[in-house]
Amino acid sequence: MKTINFPYLAVALGVLLLLIINRGSQVGEDGSTALPLLTLLIINECAFFLSAAGTFIGIRYLISIGFKLTSNLFYSISTLICILLTIQFTLLGIKLWPL
Repeated sequence: MKTINFPYLAVALGVLLLLIINRGSQVGEDGSTALPLLTLLIINECAFFLSAAGTFIGIRYLISIGFKLTSNLFYSISTLICILLTIQFTLLGIKLWPL
């Protein structure tokens, strides 16, 4: 696989992991989450690094082509979604972390 296609993979896996984290962090009747807290934090950290790598590779490629967003519209949208997922995983990790 070429690294240029990584933002597409990062978006797909990032959305899947976001759904798993949201479903696993729901609190049940007894006050515990569906997935253990450490598991949620590990999944969140892996998803953060995945989406951050997709953001880095996507922005680096867009800079190399001179930000011609209309010629690579789907790629630009995938990079933007990677940026938003990176922010979401950062905020979700802060929310999940027990203080």
